[in-house]
Amino acid sequence: MLTFPAALLLDFGGVLADAPAPEPAPPELVLRLFNVTGGALSPGEINRSLTAGHAAYGAWRDEDHPDELSHADYWRRFVTTGWPAPAQEAVRLHATELAYEATWRSTWALRPGIPEALRAARAAELPMAVVSNTLCGAAHRDFLARAGVGGLFAVQIYSDEAGVRKPNPEMIWRATRELGVPTEKCWFVGDSRQRDVVCARRAEAAAAILMRSPRTDREDPTGLPEPDVLVADGFGLRDLLPAR
Repeated sequence: MLTFPAALLLDFGGVLADAPAPEPAPPELVLRLFNVTGGALSPGEINRSLTAGHAAYGAWRDEDHPDELSHADYWRRFVTTGWPAPAQEAVRLHATELAYEATWRSTWALRPGIPEALRAARAAELPMAVVSNTLCGAAHRDFLARAGVGGLFAVQIYSDEAGVRKPNPEMIWRATRELGVPTEKCWFVGDSRQRDVVCARRAEAAAAILMRSPRTDREDPTGLPEPDVLVADGFGLRDLLPAR
């Protein structure tokens, strides 16, 4: 039996919002990099660098890294290696705005039942926080504001701003410190056993709730902790929230 939480902490991708798998080298980002670097590389070279970097960054994210990369480190390590030095420096100077453009997806949409779950939590007077790994939290924050739900969150913790990433429990602890609630009385909702359930266990949250997404199904659960509850979507989360 779940006890009524002191706060509700939610991941972004796969929980609050989702989108089709991103194109690794969208044409608008290729053009942006072409212009930023003054045409030092051809669009084809930029496309290949972005595609290879996307794959390499994806593999890196699946490892258990306690610290997050800076925006500049992301571009240097995964995309611009081997580029002419002036082109690398131009990207470094624009690293944050480029990270935003690489993160933002016009296809993001709130997951089914999420507006209802957030309204139920608000009605129950539950403080809420976003706790998410991301290359650029500003893009997530802007989407939630445009979707009309950003104001429901008292705190938004993003790994690029915090300097650490899940499953480092500091991500959850930072949220609960800012909310002023005990971690051991909070629920954490994520879509990954590897990152979210492990993070909740390390932080000693009251409950780890797994919301199923395509990422959930891709994971091999062998050796990973089980969640306290598995829900299909926001409606399942809403139904876990008892009225005060």
